[in-house]
Amino acid sequence: MTLAVLGASHTPLMQDGVASEDVRAAVKQGFASLAKRAEGFAPDLLIQFAPDHFNGFFYELMPSFCIGVNATSLGDWDTSTGTLPVASDDAVRLSEALIEDGLDIAVSYRMEVDHGFVQIWERMFGSFSRFPTIPIFINCAAPPLPTFKRARLLGEAVGRWAAASGKRVLISASGGLSHDPPTPSIVTAPDEVKERLISGRHPSQDVQRARVERVLAAGARAVDGTPEILPVDPEWDKAFIEQLQRGNLRDFDSLTTKEVREKAGRGGPEVLAWVAAFAALSVNGDYKADLIYYQAIQGWIAGMAMMFAESKAPRV
Repeated sequence: MTLAVLGASHTPLMQDGVASEDVRAAVKQGFASLAKRAEGFAPDLLIQFAPDHFNGFFYELMPSFCIGVNATSLGDWDTSTGTLPVASDDAVRLSEALIEDGLDIAVSYRMEVDHGFVQIWERMFGSFSRFPTIPIFINCAAPPLPTFKRARLLGEAVGRWAAASGKRVLISASGGLSHDPPTPSIVTAPDEVKERLISGRHPSQDVQRARVERVLAAGARAVDGTPEILPVDPEWDKAFIEQLQRGNLRDFDSLTTKEVREKAGRGGPEVLAWVAAFAALSVNGDYKADLIYYQAIQGWIAGMAMMFAESKAPRV
């Protein structure tokens, strides 16, 4: 059946980070346009690829990929808490199909997701419960990370299952593009931070407040440039978007996450989610990918992009 892709950047600084009113208005309009495209597609099912930011997944047990059979939103930053409308039976069937297709996928019956999954839906619809959902976590923040080739193969396997499901499936990616948030490294972090990266589930209000203040301060410094944060790189983002639009997804196979971190920032590998989503769509043949919005917003430490893509014609 019909497949489509919806991709959008997220950022913890969207609510309180530094940006002009014109930029905020344009972002709001971009999400409205994206919502209209999603509503027009009228999906029976949403499959979403997204990262985590050491809120739901930790180094105590860090899978490369994980499907949520049940999931709840933690409500970090400007997002809401609550239960995601997970299509649990479909999630189980998809996990079984991926194993049969050669993908070693983890499953969670109690997945916890952060703003990386839910923020874009709340910005589009005011709620993350608009469509029945299968959440798929991709580790984009805790090295060693999965390769771009592996993310592509995951996406293609998801696409094959979706295309055979008999449903209209909207495949989503949230993350990226170039951005360099002040995420600590477990290699160099002090012991108390290492412990949070290993097992930091449900931190105290004081710890949460300190984390929020640290990121807000980093965003304020990023407006004028600061040596500890790479600036958002619109040229890198443009090249990435154009490569998605060309559809030559195997060209990403030679890209390394180390290279992406060096050029697009510590959060740059979140584009793994975009590669997986577009790879899923590619199993239906050629597609047309529209760039609905893009802006390098330094105060949000985010290359904010929004895209919608549909197959040109189903592959026979």
